[in-house]
Amino acid sequence: MTKAIIRTAVEADCPAMLELIKELAILEKAPNEVTVSMEEFIDAGFGQNPIWGAFIAEFDEKIVGISLYYIRYSTWKGRRLYLEDLIVTESMRGYGIGKQLFEETINYGKSKGYQGMVWQVLDWNEPAIQFYRKYKADFDAEWINVSITY
Repeated sequence: MTKAIIRTAVEADCPAMLELIKELAILEKAPNEVTVSMEEFIDAGFGQNPIWGAFIAEFDEKIVGISLYYIRYSTWKGRRLYLEDLIVTESMRGYGIGKQLFEETINYGKSKGYQGMVWQVLDWNEPAIQFYRKYKADFDAEWINVSITY
């Protein structure tokens, strides 16, 4: 296991974070789907009304992973974290960095008194599915993802 430095993201991290997000989009076979501008990304995380937070994994003074989350409200459960992205750059996968980021995010949610965390994983991403199974995550095949773009 490689021990990365895990810390809270700062505005200066945004260019490297967006590069990791683009790397994930390529892995997920959707390289043209990342359309957010740097200005929007920075404003949404560090502007007057930030809506997301993130943890950064650094190794050899380079950002190699991120965990980006926001608060979600469930009328059944109350406040929960929504894990939007857990990304480790391809060359650093398998060294335990994802585990460090994931556990830091879980601990953050617990420290805030949230009732849990939810996220999505692609049904073909077997390495990610196996990773989440180690945490005894519940996989719900009953709900269908729905979205509208406008």
